[in-house]
Amino acid sequence: MNTLEPTLNDPTAPNSELRRGAMAALPMLLGFIPFALVLGAQASHHQLNAAEVALMTGLNFGGGSEFAAIELWTSPPAILVIVAMTLLVNSRHLLMGATLAPYLRHLPLKQALGAVFFMCDESWAMGLADARRRNGFSLRYYMGVSLCLWATWVTFTTLGALVGPLLGDLRSYGFDMAFAAVFLVLLKGMWKGVHAALPWLFSLVTAALFHLLIPGGWYVLAGTVAGLVSAYLWAKP
Repeated sequence: MNTLEPTLNDPTAPNSELRRGAMAALPMLLGFIPFALVLGAQASHHQLNAAEVALMTGLNFGGGSEFAAIELWTSPPAILVIVAMTLLVNSRHLLMGATLAPYLRHLPLKQALGAVFFMCDESWAMGLADARRRNGFSLRYYMGVSLCLWATWVTFTTLGALVGPLLGDLRSYGFDMAFAAVFLVLLKGMWKGVHAALPWLFSLVTAALFHLLIPGGWYVLAGTVAGLVSAYLWAKP
């Protein structure tokens, strides 16, 4: 039987679920740390100090949108353009949040919003993959993953802002490839066969074409829509 009840509401749920989530997140940190350092270093090159970087990454837990914001940062900053691009790049979180909604619907609103606030691509994928393996969703496990990744992201983006002026462009060391490696690992963990992967492939091809042909972050929205449409068309009865 597939249970959707969140274990956070169960007073007997052991804190070991939080530790299990934190331990499961450790391999992801190998990709998070170098990518966070790159973001912090780039932010420092755009005259953002460490406190400003910590505030940005702590409130907006989305690496893609933060890189987009840094690339668009000017003096004075074009606030409306940055906000619009951030919303566009983060639009995928609407779909991710919708898939988590059945697991969070029994929670009080404040707890549900807290769980969604700490959601990122990795914690979302790991939480759902764990639910599939264990035939039930563990919110404590999910929060253990999410909090570990969030704390690491904020810490090392801030550190990157501090050391960035000393080390120069960290991308020259190949650190920016770590994030791609993390997503490949996540894809392997969510693999369910060729049929289920077709929407992913169609989304990837569409996003790549938009990225090559249309400037800006429209490829994110295009890839999202393409994935939704193809998933509907290929869905089994």
